[in-house]
Amino acid sequence: MIVVITKSYSVPEREQNIEMVNTAFAKHKRYSKNLRKVIPVVASTYVLNDSAYAAPEGITELIDATNELMPEGIKAGEKDIATFKLKRKRAMAHGITGVSTTAAVVIGAVPVPFADALMLSPIEIAEINALAQIYGISKNEGSKQFFNSIVEVGTVSAAAKAAISALKAIPGINLGASVLNAIIAGSIVAALGEGTIYAFEQVYLGKKSVSDIEWVKKVLETKMSSQFIDTVKTIVEKISQNTDKGDVASNISEAFTNLIINVPDNKKV
Repeated sequence: MIVVITKSYSVPEREQNIEMVNTAFAKHKRYSKNLRKVIPVVASTYVLNDSAYAAPEGITELIDATNELMPEGIKAGEKDIATFKLKRKRAMAHGITGVSTTAAVVIGAVPVPFADALMLSPIEIAEINALAQIYGISKNEGSKQFFNSIVEVGTVSAAAKAAISALKAIPGINLGASVLNAIIAGSIVAALGEGTIYAFEQVYLGKKSVSDIEWVKKVLETKMSSQFIDTVKTIVEKISQNTDKGDVASNISEAFTNLIINVPDNKKV
């Protein structure tokens, strides 16, 4: 038997909750002998505030525990389990990026010049930390430079200025300044998130390590350069032609998610 504690948002309370469950089962010998594991789970991204999220957690541990307790004949193969877990991590990671993009769109709609828009930094850092948690990448001295490289390449000002210049050249764009700012802010955070997902996934799979600093810089620079500008232009054109401009964040998330997913492996950095 596996007991799942849902909505385990508070890290300090998880151990207490596990102990409470074990104590409760210990009082009933008939059931306690069947208890194999108690797993706290956060099934989907929980928004604490505009720049802090509780990332999904416990899902892959639950998958492993369930498979271990299956009768031998119906256990999934290691490769199948690994593939399923990777897909779950991707889904959870895209959820984090989607939430972060929405937060950035809201902040971007505020009329603040992008050169001074440090307001996006907390969102970007929270996004990167939550993605690292999903892929099991600890933030320590060994990985500090890896994390810092992602943050540095994903800075707002350079990407935003390039995007603003490119958007001015698009004829027939009928969007207000606040909507354009929201699109640019959301796009920066979405591109950073999707680039980070790709980088963390390569580390998780053992293809790269946190010591590959130049590689991760190149990955993020690619996502935030001409590829980024082209995607932003596509988003602006799509939203400009759509009478319903309220769903800016989902348009942005979809565009950048598809950009990462549809890049052939032999063209990835």
